Amino acid sequence: MKLLRPLVSVYTVPTDAPEADGTLAWDTTTMVIAEVSTGEETGTGWTYGPAAVGDFLTEHLGPLVEGRDPLDIPALHDAMCRSVRNAGRPGIAAGAISALDIALWDLKARLLELPLARLLGVARERVPVYGSGGFTTYHDTHLAAQLNGWVHGQGIPRVKLKIGESWGRAVARDLSRVRTAREVIGPDAELYVDANGAYTRKQAVRVGGALVEEGVGWFEEPVSSDDLTGLRLVRDALVCDVTAGEYGYDLPYFARMIAAGAVDCLQIDATRCGGLTEFLRAAALAQAHGLEVSTHCAPHAHAAAAASIPNIRHMEWFHDHVRIEDMFFDGALDPTGGTVRPQAGVGHGLTLRTEEVEEYRVA
Repeated sequence: MKLLRPLVSVYTVPTDAPEADGTLAWDTTTMVIAEVSTGEETGTGWTYGPAAVGDFLTEHLGPLVEGRDPLDIPALHDAMCRSVRNAGRPGIAAGAISALDIALWDLKARLLELPLARLLGVARERVPVYGSGGFTTYHDTHLAAQLNGWVHGQGIPRVKLKIGESWGRAVARDLSRVRTAREVIGPDAELYVDANGAYTRKQAVRVGGALVEEGVGWFEEPVSSDDLTGLRLVRDALVCDVTAGEYGYDLPYFARMIAAGAVDCLQIDATRCGGLTEFLRAAALAQAHGLEVSTHCAPHAHAAAAASIPNIRHMEWFHDHVRIEDMFFDGALDPTGGTVRPQAGVGHGLTLRTEEVEEYRVA
C-alpha cells in the first residue's frame, strides 16, 4: 500500500462583496487543494494562499511522498518539514505541507473506515463556533444583516468584526461600528473584534479601553503578531482577552508566543501551521501552559481535530471560507445553535464537487 503522487488543483473565487480589514483589502480568495490516493481511496486537504502553493506541492512535495506508506503520517510530516530547509518553511512551503498533511489524515481515516474525529478520538461531540466577518468595507446595513443572520438567524451567540480600518487611522468609525454591532446582536451575545495588527501599542490600549463599554471580550491582534512585547503590554493593560497566532507556521512560533505571555487564547490555523499534525502539537503545548486555543479560518479543515482537543474554546466560522467550502464540498457542517458536530462519515466527511466548481479552476 503506497501513496501515488498527489493531484493538485487551484481555484480562485471572487468575494460576494469588496472585503478589507485593518491592513489589507481583497476581492478574490484562492484555494489550493491536494488529493492523495492509494488503491481506491483518496484523501483531500486544502489551504488558502497564492497559486504558487500548488506549484510547490506538485514540484517539491509530490515526489517526496510518492511511494511512501500512507499510515505513517509522522514520518511523512517530518520528511516534508526537513525538505524545505533551504526553501524556507513560513508562507508557501508551510501552506503546501499543511494541505498535504490534512489530505493524509483524511486518507488514513478512510483506509481504516473511520470518521476522522473517531480516529483522533473526541474530547467533545460538538465544538462551539463564532461568526466572523464584519469587514471594514461593509456599510452599517450590510454589517447589521450579517450579524443578525448569525445571532438571530442561526443562533450563533458570538460574533466578530474587523476594526483598525486604514492602519488605525479611522478609530472613530471603528468604535461606531462596534456600537452598531452591539445594538444588532443585543446584550447577551459575545462580541469580538480583530484589528489585524493595525494599531500602535498605546493606540491599542486606548481603543481597548473604549471597547469595554460595549462588552467586547476578545481583541484579536491589537498590534502586529510579530510584536510579542507589544501584545503582552496590551494584554496586561486590558480587561478583554488578547489573542493572536494565525500566522504561526511551525511549532517554535507558538512556543515563543506562549513564552512571551502574549495571548490569553492561542489561535492556530491547520492550513498554515503544518496541517493537523502540527495543529495537535500546538494545542498540546498551549494546554501545558494553561491556555485555550481557537481555530483560525477554514472551519471544515479543523472540525474533527478541534473536537479531539480538551482545551478548544471555539472555531472561527469565517464568512469567506464558509462560503467557499459550502460551494466546493458535499457534507458541509451546520452551525445552527452555535456549535458544529464533525461528520460521522469516513474521513473528514467531505467530498469535492469537482465538476460544479470547475469554472473557478485556474491551475
